[in-house]
Amino acid sequence: MKLRWKIAQAAEIRWWQSYLNKKDKGEYLDWKKKYWRQFLEDCNIEVPTGASCADIGCGPAGIFTVLDEQQVVAVDPLLEQYEAKLAHFNPADYPNVSFQTLPLEQLVNQKPFENAQFKNAQFENAQFKNAQFDYVFCLNAINHVADLDACLDNLIKLIKKDGTLVLSIDAHNHQVLKHIFRALPGDILHPHQYDLAEYQTMLTSRGLSIEATIHKDEAFFFDYYVLIAKLR
Repeated sequence: MKLRWKIAQAAEIRWWQSYLNKKDKGEYLDWKKKYWRQFLEDCNIEVPTGASCADIGCGPAGIFTVLDEQQVVAVDPLLEQYEAKLAHFNPADYPNVSFQTLPLEQLVNQKPFENAQFKNAQFENAQFKNAQFDYVFCLNAINHVADLDACLDNLIKLIKKDGTLVLSIDAHNHQVLKHIFRALPGDILHPHQYDLAEYQTMLTSRGLSIEATIHKDEAFFFDYYVLIAKLR
């Protein structure tokens, strides 16, 4: 799986370069921010001003782009490559966000967050007690990771008691194709292949209560869902 993950990561940065190559930065980011605001509305999520948030697997234009009144840590293993290779991503554009370049597997004991720094004076003295968050977003990311079980365990560690996990997934529609994709690299960007029920069980077996399952989009191979879960 480690080799498959490395291949997926290399494919991921190439995909972003190709996708953004001819897109104007301002127009793209305006569109992306509208997308995320609509996403929050569709999921009936209102993030309070000043709430602590983690955007895990944030990519170059994740939900951190619209959380400008919150304290945000954004994490992705490719952030340095995004900054070097994509004109559309500049950490300086987001003074309330502390960017951390590392994979989710390395967030053991949340040590990377202990020294999170903010460029915005409003948050310059902000500290995350026990490095846990009111909201943990992991959107379009969990099936990109190398070690799925370890990453899910680490996501749970990031959530405050009564905090919220917002997890989006591509879930298989067909059992036969799911097993074929597991055996063969039919979807190189996504090393993990599961259906909706399997993802739901991964959360409930770790002590989370699923508050909502939102069916965002459908396609032949995968449907796109958002799972909203609480840690009680």
